[in-house]
Amino acid sequence: MKKILVTGGAGFIGSHLCEKLLNEGNEVLALDNFFTGSKNNIVHLMDNSYFELIRHDITMPFMAEVDEIYNLACPASPIHYQYNAIKTVKTSVLGAINMLGLAKRTGAKIFQASTSEVYGDPKIHPQPETYWGNVNTIGIRSCYDEGKRVAETLFVDYHRQNKVRIKIARIFNTYGPNMHPNDGRVVSNFIVQSLQNEDITIYGNGEQTRSFQYIDDLISGITSLMNNTDEDFIGPVNIGNPGEFTILELAQKVIELTNSKSKIIFMPLPEDDPLQRKPDITLAKKELKWEPKIDLEVGLLKTIAYFDKLLISKK
Repeated sequence: MKKILVTGGAGFIGSHLCEKLLNEGNEVLALDNFFTGSKNNIVHLMDNSYFELIRHDITMPFMAEVDEIYNLACPASPIHYQYNAIKTVKTSVLGAINMLGLAKRTGAKIFQASTSEVYGDPKIHPQPETYWGNVNTIGIRSCYDEGKRVAETLFVDYHRQNKVRIKIARIFNTYGPNMHPNDGRVVSNFIVQSLQNEDITIYGNGEQTRSFQYIDDLISGITSLMNNTDEDFIGPVNIGNPGEFTILELAQKVIELTNSKSKIIFMPLPEDDPLQRKPDITLAKKELKWEPKIDLEVGLLKTIAYFDKLLISKK
């Protein structure tokens, strides 16, 4: 049994990770300040004597004796991370410093949840880990993009200078149960709008592309990376689904699967919104023997069922 710390443990990804780690027989300590996380995501874990939840903001130091750390804490949707841009940067940078300091003191292995947003609006397609990105340092999305880029730098420098054992994953668009219904991301937006027969809002002309990964595939990928015993293989490594769809195709698919009467409307594209996003997962296949298994339609049906139940309970 390992004692594992998960920051952002009540969030969308964190809640699924906590459940998997508990099912594997570990003791799990979840930290969350509940800015975007929800107790509803982890309430079913509270009766497990090997699970502990602490309200804490990782911009402040935290002390515990742990074997591993998964650093997931940070608002990840534009509507949330732009709400308080300075706080978002602090979460990525100060949070990384605090968690790396804890890992250094305890000798814990530490995972950093980075993002495909480090590639910005890419000029290379699909995006390999060797691509340095095309990021606006002063745009409205920069608080998230640049915060995550600095966090990667900090992780690698702690590894070089202090021999901290690190793993870095760049996470591509992920969806599934426990997503926040008002987080502004396309999958949750489209499903909630469709289930209520409201207009589906597409920003831009809908021809921009994304690659959508179901949450179970992501959790499998990041735990495979963390469990990889090659101490020299630290990442960053892309964890995403290389299936590429236009935003318009996604909207049409959601309308079809929900049997919705929703109409599609178009709005102006937000500043610095990437026009293409698709991971090159060659490295993950080679080093982790990992690739996604869940088809978009299968994952959407599971996510639609979750939101349908959520909306009914709210009514």
